[in-house]
Amino acid sequence: MLIVENVFAGYGEATVLDDCSFSMQEGESLALLGRNGVGKSTLLMTLMGHTQVHRGSIRCFGENLVDVPTYLRSSKGLGWVPQEREIFASLTVEENLSVTALPGKWDLRRIYQLFPGLKERRKNWGNELSGGEQQMLAIGRALMLNPRLLLLDEPLEGLAPVIVDELCDAIAHMVEKEGQALILVEQHVEQALSLTNRCLVLERGSVVHAAESKTQLQDLPLLDKWVGVRLH
Repeated sequence: MLIVENVFAGYGEATVLDDCSFSMQEGESLALLGRNGVGKSTLLMTLMGHTQVHRGSIRCFGENLVDVPTYLRSSKGLGWVPQEREIFASLTVEENLSVTALPGKWDLRRIYQLFPGLKERRKNWGNELSGGEQQMLAIGRALMLNPRLLLLDEPLEGLAPVIVDELCDAIAHMVEKEGQALILVEQHVEQALSLTNRCLVLERGSVVHAAESKTQLQDLPLLDKWVGVRLH
């Protein structure tokens, strides 16, 4: 489904991704781990066309995306939930969900089943939502694109535990029940591993470790040197 091969990319002349390579299968879920500043968010932004690719190839569903304009990448099967969420503050919840919708299994009814709170708030403006509600809306809006690959950039960051639990349940449903392929960037290592099939660790813009998520959960100390934070 996705083959990233020997990619060097960054912002202007500054290189953040340094010979980055990995691949994903259709329907696979991938946790992307590592310290702050190692290139995790940059990798997602590179997949979406927001960085300068200096070398390498990014093949998604058989097509090289390097020269595909950013605005066309959603039509190529990519959905992105950035850290900043970037919902439309002056549109209602329902308008946010509908404005970018593409045909497929994810429609308003199914988004409201996944996030019942959004249905209750469907007539509220985007800027009237809490942080957790905005995150649900950002994920719902990306799903309305009916992406074959969903990119989630730290969706649990800064949220109350009860909201984190709800979002984790939703992501688990997407992966286990819907077969949604996704890449999850997340600082909460154990949660990220519990929600995905496989994990990669980035260090200085390169993949330095890969494992099955279930296996890695049984050996968290191995991640200490790569992740750089206490895991318990």
